[in-house]
Amino acid sequence: MSRVFATGVFALYRGTARVATPLVLRFLRKRLARGREDAARFGERLGQAGIARPDGPLVWIHGASVGESLSALPLIEQIRARWPELNILVTTGTVTSAKLMAHRLPAGVLHQFVPVDLPGPVRRFMTYWRPALGIVIESEFWPNMLHAARAQGVELVLVNGRMSAKSFAQWRRVRPTIAHLLNLFSIVLAQSREDLRHLHTLGAAHAQRCGNLKFAAPPLAADPSELATLQTALGARPRWLAASTHPGEEILVAAAHEALSKTHPGLLTLLAPRHPGRGPEIAEMLAARGLRVARRAAGETVAPDTDVYLADTLGELGLAYRLADVVFVGGSLVPKGGQNILEPAKLSCAILCGPHTTNFLRVSKEMAEAGALRPVRDSAELAKAVAALLDDEPARHAMIEAAASYAQSEAGVLDDIIEALAPALDRAAKG
Repeated sequence: MSRVFATGVFALYRGTARVATPLVLRFLRKRLARGREDAARFGERLGQAGIARPDGPLVWIHGASVGESLSALPLIEQIRARWPELNILVTTGTVTSAKLMAHRLPAGVLHQFVPVDLPGPVRRFMTYWRPALGIVIESEFWPNMLHAARAQGVELVLVNGRMSAKSFAQWRRVRPTIAHLLNLFSIVLAQSREDLRHLHTLGAAHAQRCGNLKFAAPPLAADPSELATLQTALGARPRWLAASTHPGEEILVAAAHEALSKTHPGLLTLLAPRHPGRGPEIAEMLAARGLRVARRAAGETVAPDTDVYLADTLGELGLAYRLADVVFVGGSLVPKGGQNILEPAKLSCAILCGPHTTNFLRVSKEMAEAGALRPVRDSAELAKAVAALLDDEPARHAMIEAAASYAQSEAGVLDDIIEALAPALDRAAKG
């Protein structure tokens, strides 16, 4: 009965998707007009290949955005080392992730935008690329995409599987549907015990836990010459960084800076928004508050009277983390689920974040318990916590050491994931 129900739901979804195709395409074109799609590569979103398919067996790896695609990089390196006969195609869904992948993917690894989840686009994508294996990162359960893959004989595996409490509650209402989708994967690897429980409850009886792939990511890179130049420009000024901020957080960061500057003369706040394209609007907001701003994307340099250095460039978060050892990680004072707190943990940072950490719930809880992270609830608490860490060097260093130790706590996760995937990769390599 459950299988019949799930099949009926998928048929309804597929039929609705066909009928809604004109509306979806109109939505994509609106995104294109707002700069949220790549005009030169728009056809890829419709399943039209933008590059030639290489000869030989191909593994397709899909991650929704920046975080998922970055976490896949160590996995890609291991696959290339152990299965050199395999071609690798990476798909993501955002312009930002595509730009980042252009710089970070190894030579020979291909990138395309993932097709929108409509029957026609996903069928064109699968027919052209003919992957032998599909590796889906975290929680991309798009029904048409998964069904099109299985219809063409593509083996599917789920890596770093994640199921937040909110998503779990939603999927539980339609358990037969998510159970059907989860069982399209031959291998399901959960990133935490809680995720494993959720996946088991939702019907993935064969799921297993290998750990969080984000622990395997190397420290974010930085250009040594750029780092030296900025360290010289900043000198001994007291400073802190607000990283990966979202709309609504920059004004809170500005208020924290204003409070801190009263007790910390010469304070410099570094601000790296999650989406660098927002730089001009953030700079305008800060200037309206009377703050002196220097924008990195505009080539502006830090002067002695600069209040905020706006690091609004793509792919330089590793540079920003190396410039300040007191860091607030954004997406957490507004309900966005929080950004990656493991990245600063690997780069000698004392870390603060807000209460909205559903994307890293287990990690944030464990880091707080280990003394590697301090939670803050608002701008006033943020200013107070930054001040305390700037003023107390032993406490700051203790947090930095605790964060570094925690970041190494799952050092073997990549080996475990590779071993779990080895049978599927062997099958893919044989064509």
